[in-house]
Amino acid sequence: MTLRVGARRGIGSGMKGPGMKALIVSTNRYRNPAPVMPVGACLVAEAAERAGHRVALLDLMFERDPVRALESALDRERPDVIGLSVRNIDNNDAQHPRNLYEELAPLMASLRRKTLAPVVLGGAAVGVMPEALLRYTGASWASLGDGEVVFPALLDALDAGRRAQETPGLAWLEDGALVRSCSAPHFALSSPKSDRKNGCTVPDYARWLRLSSYRSLLTTAAVQTKRGCPFECVYCTYAALEGPTYRLAEPEGVARAVRSLAAAGLRDIEFVDNVFNSPRDHAQAVCEALAREYHGARLQSHDLSPRFLDDELLSAMEAAGFVAMGVTIESAADAVLARMRKGFTAGDVRRAAEVVRRHRIPCLWILLFGGPGETEATVRETLDFLHRSVRPQDVVFYNWRVRVYPGTELERMARAEGMLDGCDGLLKPAFYFSPGMDPVRLDETLRRFAASHLNCASMESASLPLLPMIQRAAARFGARPPMWRHTRLLRRTLRMFSRRF
Repeated sequence: MTLRVGARRGIGSGMKGPGMKALIVSTNRYRNPAPVMPVGACLVAEAAERAGHRVALLDLMFERDPVRALESALDRERPDVIGLSVRNIDNNDAQHPRNLYEELAPLMASLRRKTLAPVVLGGAAVGVMPEALLRYTGASWASLGDGEVVFPALLDALDAGRRAQETPGLAWLEDGALVRSCSAPHFALSSPKSDRKNGCTVPDYARWLRLSSYRSLLTTAAVQTKRGCPFECVYCTYAALEGPTYRLAEPEGVARAVRSLAAAGLRDIEFVDNVFNSPRDHAQAVCEALAREYHGARLQSHDLSPRFLDDELLSAMEAAGFVAMGVTIESAADAVLARMRKGFTAGDVRRAAEVVRRHRIPCLWILLFGGPGETEATVRETLDFLHRSVRPQDVVFYNWRVRVYPGTELERMARAEGMLDGCDGLLKPAFYFSPGMDPVRLDETLRRFAASHLNCASMESASLPLLPMIQRAAARFGARPPMWRHTRLLRRTLRMFSRRF
């Protein structure tokens, strides 16, 4: 069982009492295409510990029996408060949907059998659907905003005998309706509340996680250089989760954090900002700081915008130690990009491809077909771009149909077009598909394109049952992330067993 316990008491907290005893449970067990380290849960655990509370973290990622692991942790720790970190609502795959939130039900049933301690929901999924997840689980509260602020403040309030509902960023159900204490709090990444050494949100992963299991499946260590998102993509929830204004980490702090992780053996590092190269000048400064700081890490980011991609930035990324990057374009047709409010044009996409061709960093092009404005003509336009402009050694990853989340512009579009009639909430996944398209015809078109382009991979490819076994074997033979760089070789090998690949 992966149960890591922090210090018995924070240093210099100034608290009079012994502090609360908290058990934080990272509930995510989804591993496609690779398991993700629970950076949020680790950050919250460290923040609560710094505030003077006693913290244990249970990571369920590799537990064969998650309920038994949870019950063992409850017996050992006897926590005053339990935090459930929920990363995924579903697998975002319209063709092979999987409702990951349903895994919470047996955990909550176990909690209610074993303890009367209040349960707090947190994590990205909760920020997107707090009301639906509170109703589904019956948890006491939901934490909105930066969990590193909300959860310690809640523990402080409970320890001092104050009403939990006065904690900023807390939500709960009252008389059948969702109630929020006040606006969700956010902090500056360079403030003491983020990371006092680095000015960057990076936890000490080794204290909380069984890193050998993550390494065996080629997982990267996550680093953020910023939070917040000013863009208005119709389907996206980032602005609701992190706020619409950027909060930037100091470039030198990012570089020191990367060096620290690499020195601890986490040499494969991924920047998980919602858009790494926006603001463009901040990304440039981060890369220059990384180039000055000898770190020995292998860097990557899969969230670059074509609008802010230029030769100077890619040269800086090469000097900084980037070994892979991803450019999220969704489409190469102006009609689709405008309807999806991507903030860039097809011309920006083509110019970005020209820039990428002049540099050596392997590139993953990320697309989403079937969104607002999609027609057979726009699909042909995008496929023509991929055929003509993407280097053979680079990779194309695509999905089709767009997950609809509550409160987004896409939800309003889908309801206006009658796509959500009879839909009982959006916790069970619902997907937008352009009324101008035939789904069977689009599927056939994309399969034909992929059949003639071995550098193409789809959401279906990422869910192959063989993938974890292949990743373990690759890791044993010294392969390093990201595995998508080997898409062409992998598909050629799999074709020996089945033409479907």
